[in-house]
Amino acid sequence: MPDTKRTIWGRANSVNVQKVLWCLAELDLPYERIDAGMAFGKTREAEYLAMNPNARIPTLVEDDFVLWESNSIMRYLCLAHGRGTPLYPEAPKLRTSVDRWLDWTLSMVQPVDRPVFWGIVRTAPAERDMIKVQRDADAAAEVWAIADRLLSSRRFMDGDQFTLADIAVGAYARRWLGVEGITRPAQPHLTRWLADLGKRGGFAQFVAPPMS
Repeated sequence: MPDTKRTIWGRANSVNVQKVLWCLAELDLPYERIDAGMAFGKTREAEYLAMNPNARIPTLVEDDFVLWESNSIMRYLCLAHGRGTPLYPEAPKLRTSVDRWLDWTLSMVQPVDRPVFWGIVRTAPAERDMIKVQRDADAAAEVWAIADRLLSSRRFMDGDQFTLADIAVGAYARRWLGVEGITRPAQPHLTRWLADLGKRGGFAQFVAPPMS
């Protein structure tokens, strides 16, 4: 749809916005992005709440279609504009295998990522409770050990093909392996995989920049 007007609402330093922007890059889809959330505000305004009642980011507006939740946005983009793309396979078993990793980021990764990331990156140095942050990091390490073990025998999260699973998990892995000031175990397979993802243009442009 060459004349489609596509807008992403959300600040570029949001992990959930980064996932969507990376997906758009993989699909080579044009869009406009509007800063929203945290310092940029807008999410509590009536116009935004009419699009996304959660007052969160990102939100996709494509012509007259509005969609929120980053993983759902990525699925939609592949279904609507990436027919046949290996990012989101059509075969039911392959597709649901990818889906479980998108769910895994919400059920397992995000709950352990948030306290570590916020405790360091979004907390002033003088206010950090590093004893608590390290305790949270130890819990996160147990979750990331799952991915590290699996990646010891496969190239990507769901096998030998790059998929949405790598985008969803990879955006969080960049934070886990990139945050400073914590002690974490060596996870060589996770590190190798993230380095491979770093060679992709979408990752380099949207996920790799300094965290803030």
